[in-house]
Amino acid sequence: MSPTSTLRRGWHDEAIWLIYLAGLLPAGWQFYLGVTGDLGADPVKTFELFLGVWAVRFLVLTLAISPLREIFGLNLIRYRRALGLLCFYYVLFHFTVYLLLDQEMALHAVIADVMKRPFIMLGMAGFALLVPLAVTSNSLSIRRLGKNWLRLHRLIYLVALCGGLHFYLATKVLSPQQYIYLTLLSMLLIYRIARPALKRKRKAGVRKQSQRLPSAAAN
Repeated sequence: MSPTSTLRRGWHDEAIWLIYLAGLLPAGWQFYLGVTGDLGADPVKTFELFLGVWAVRFLVLTLAISPLREIFGLNLIRYRRALGLLCFYYVLFHFTVYLLLDQEMALHAVIADVMKRPFIMLGMAGFALLVPLAVTSNSLSIRRLGKNWLRLHRLIYLVALCGGLHFYLATKVLSPQQYIYLTLLSMLLIYRIARPALKRKRKAGVRKQSQRLPSAAAN
């Protein structure tokens, strides 16, 4: 490996750790505000909503990596794992606050809440689907699972669907911020559905172009 490639790899590794650090800072700061009593009249709900919003932000960023590369040629694929794990961490924090602070570990209250408000069931389903993705987000799992790793990680789109519905149904009145994130999630899911057709169209265009080149050379 050349010195240049070694330096480049080192810079990328440092950038990934910076993403983790910057990504977790908002949660740490909000936790500090909660401890010091600066989160308003309902600190638990405020903290819970804050963590949920950040989970959606990192979900959007994770899903945006492939379209950015395929449409705009911006290759950020090496940072997708960090963004996906940050999404998982925020969902885990969100669920922990709900279970420990909101419901105070009362499982009967959680079950009653799920039965009364289906959006909580959607949120828990999204969280459950995220767990195997987070556990297998490492090089060892990629080698062991092979092609099955790709199949497993397509669950991120079901996570996006469950998370989007949970986010939509969690409040009676949607804020402009929620409309933005829900629109982005919808666009990314639509892109995923249309992606195979777009790839076929792109390949057909490349084939036609390659067929024209010999004809032009012959003339």
